[in-house]
Amino acid sequence: MKKILHVSKYYYPFVGGTEGVCQYIAEAFPEYESRIICFNDGVDTIGSEVNGIQVLRIGCFGKIASQSLSFSYYKRLKNMIEIWKPDLVLFHHPNPLIAFYLLLVLPASTKLLLHWHLDITKQIYIYPLVKPVETALLKRANIVSVTSPNYRDASKILKNYRSKVVVIPNTIDITRLDLKKEEESKVEEIKWKYGGKKLVFFIGRHVEYKGLRYLLDAEKHIKEDCRILIAGNGPLTEQLKQSCISERVIFLGRISDLQLKYYLHAADVFAFPSITKNEAFGLALAEAMYCRCVPVTFTIEGSGVNWVSLDRITGLEVENSNSLEYAKAVDTLLVNNSLRVYYAENAHDRVVKNFTMEKVKWTIEKVYNDLGL
Repeated sequence: MKKILHVSKYYYPFVGGTEGVCQYIAEAFPEYESRIICFNDGVDTIGSEVNGIQVLRIGCFGKIASQSLSFSYYKRLKNMIEIWKPDLVLFHHPNPLIAFYLLLVLPASTKLLLHWHLDITKQIYIYPLVKPVETALLKRANIVSVTSPNYRDASKILKNYRSKVVVIPNTIDITRLDLKKEEESKVEEIKWKYGGKKLVFFIGRHVEYKGLRYLLDAEKHIKEDCRILIAGNGPLTEQLKQSCISERVIFLGRISDLQLKYYLHAADVFAFPSITKNEAFGLALAEAMYCRCVPVTFTIEGSGVNWVSLDRITGLEVENSNSLEYAKAVDTLLVNNSLRVYYAENAHDRVVKNFTMEKVKWTIEKVYNDLGL
């Protein structure tokens, strides 16, 4: 049985886009023996098993510019590669420190699949230090996968490596989103709780690139009677709450996966106001679309967001950071039920045809075959 070592920042039960993708890929191919190496969210190094897959979580002592730090990681990674001898390393980028470690210890005979989640754009001051490692990693990789053609075509970093770039979309687990008959009452309870009014729903971390301030600004211009439900939290939560005085905006805080399903099925419009390429794909966007919750997005140059949801086909897309146009788009969907239903069905179908593991798996299988696995 061929062996695949997945190198991710974190892993389930840690929740995040990269972590979810890593888990889906690892668990979707039981014909390979997979192991995970990642950071722990504490100082201790812990070995565990998740759904039959061995996971080694390396303790870290801090972070700098979103990079977790660990001195022991190098030795642990080196030992795992030398002793376990994986046939393929699947590395989830960005993770600069571990990329540097990997380049030091990876044998020439071991294949490297570089899963390029996003360019490093935020940490501009330290990027000159990271770029040589990133360049060496791209040269060493046998194949580089990106999550959308939009991201591939717009990335200046990847332009010199186009010959080895393939598109492997992110995937969602639709089984946890399907509504069972006995759960329909939970959805109705949410609608009843808010007086049967139309619902606009947001979920995500409350950080700058998620664009929540534009959603709150747009709320002032939304004419239709509705409730805007904001789930999740983050460093901007308290600031956002203080800036919003509208009674029709409700901050829900963190919600469970089960609650998320109910809210997605209850809501009419999915607010996805992300504004930068830090939003490279939008797993939450795809989940909402599957649940027929129609999205409103901003145009983000080079992001896969506007490939996941297609303007005037699966939802509405407006000029980046334009709160007034965002409000008009939300109103359009809230007022026009037939249009919203049309987009909802198209959105659901697009996810089923493109972003489920069943559909993406064959693309990954071809990559594995091309690598000789």
